[in-house]
Amino acid sequence: MHPAGYDRLQSQVIPGYGSLARLAVALLSSSPQAQIEGSSVLVAGCGTGAELLEAVAQRPDWRLTALDPSDEMLQASRDRLGEGVPIRWHQDTVEGFVAADAEAGGYAGALSVLVLQSLPDDGSKLAYLSALAQCLQLGAQLVLVDLMRSSLTSLEPQLDAAWDRFQRASGLDLTRDQLASEGLHPIGLARLTSLVNAAGFGDPARVFQALGFEGFLLQKRG
Repeated sequence: MHPAGYDRLQSQVIPGYGSLARLAVALLSSSPQAQIEGSSVLVAGCGTGAELLEAVAQRPDWRLTALDPSDEMLQASRDRLGEGVPIRWHQDTVEGFVAADAEAGGYAGALSVLVLQSLPDDGSKLAYLSALAQCLQLGAQLVLVDLMRSSLTSLEPQLDAAWDRFQRASGLDLTRDQLASEGLHPIGLARLTSLVNAAGFGDPARVFQALGFEGFLLQKRG
């Protein structure tokens, strides 16, 4: 997706998108390790820079590293933040970053907002989560926000109808079935739990939910 339309589309698709970066940063900022002054924090898949902008506003003391495999997205993020903001920029995947950066294991926290959903569950999701775990100190937390599959099967028809109504009210006509053609690969909570456990995190703690979008706190096991 082109950076110019990314934020507008997300605000139409995701209930509460305007507050999502603020919430993610506030959650991580309150975690045991990232609350320490001068903590190193990783923003994986920084996109157009919403989480970075919020992190600079809430925690100007953080030492931020921004990753994105897309040069267009990374440039859009850099333009949005402007000059003079001390951020380490890397055009890379998390997996590539871990392999190349000797300091990758020292982060006090990480943010991953709307990234895992774009990876197929063919080993790519596990590789991504495992690489994030490798980036973190023992006991450090990851804030993960993604589109999820509902486990409330009895409410599925109502949730589908609510999704359609919300999209239309937002000026968009995108059904949940059409998301598959948009390259999104949501998973359910049971599968997410299995993957994050295999990657080295404890069970996910849900801290946000709006229709199909959910946010979790994950802690790297010691």
